[in-house]
Amino acid sequence: MSDSPNRTPLTDSAEPVLRVRAATLAFGDRELWRNLNLDVRPGEFVAVLGSNGTGKTSLLKAILGQQKLTAGSIDLLGEPVTRGSRQIGYIPQQKMLEQGTPLRARDLVAFGINGHRWGLPVSSRAVRRRVDEVLESVGATAYATVPVATLSGGEQQRIRVGQAIAGSPRLLLCDEPLLSLDLNHQRQVSELIDEQRRATNAAVVFVTHDVNPILGMVDRVLYLAGGRFRIGTPDEVLRSEVLSAMYGTPVEVIRSRGRIIVMGAPEGYGAHDHLEHHVTGAQP
Repeated sequence: MSDSPNRTPLTDSAEPVLRVRAATLAFGDRELWRNLNLDVRPGEFVAVLGSNGTGKTSLLKAILGQQKLTAGSIDLLGEPVTRGSRQIGYIPQQKMLEQGTPLRARDLVAFGINGHRWGLPVSSRAVRRRVDEVLESVGATAYATVPVATLSGGEQQRIRVGQAIAGSPRLLLCDEPLLSLDLNHQRQVSELIDEQRRATNAAVVFVTHDVNPILGMVDRVLYLAGGRFRIGTPDEVLRSEVLSAMYGTPVEVIRSRGRIIVMGAPEGYGAHDHLEHHVTGAQP
């Protein structure tokens, strides 16, 4: 997959933003993954795919310092991960705020700048200027002073992207940020994340059930299934023989007119497609 002309080319010599070494995560007798090794370099976009319950969100929690590994290590910028790192921006699943919540769009973005401090955010001139810049960059200036709860799902996700990037993080963690959004808003939010990645050379780790909206942005895939994992380009990983070996059952990957359909995966693989997973924009 070739680099976009607007992107900073990836080089193996760049020091990883994120380094995962011999990582194992288990809950009792249930092992999600073992001996996971992954380096994510500046500007790289890594999609994390797999069935429900394979540990995709748990991986993000481990990177955030919220979930302790059973074995192994995770380093961020050469140091062990800790809770509350300002070098990480986090975009959660789309979840509508309750009506009546007074928090305005610009308030939520401001939390991304000084929300780590005790007490209420400090509204200095520099912070206000940075909030204005971020709101403009995510196309949300028009509703900067509107209560977030009154915004549409797509507008709320724009604000959450703004909150995640406001502190200029080196790593963006995205936990199914397109879930429940319509196709138009999926495209818009995906492009916002990619634009920020290209503008700041931040690394992106993007958990998703549906790789369609982001496939053209993805450098590598981390695929989790049945305690196993595979890492490689989309063309290397999303193949019949690879997925069949991972699931231990025949899985057929069909490529037609720039789309991929994955059929025969165990229950929970393609929640949107009832055991069929559609991938648009792939190389035919």
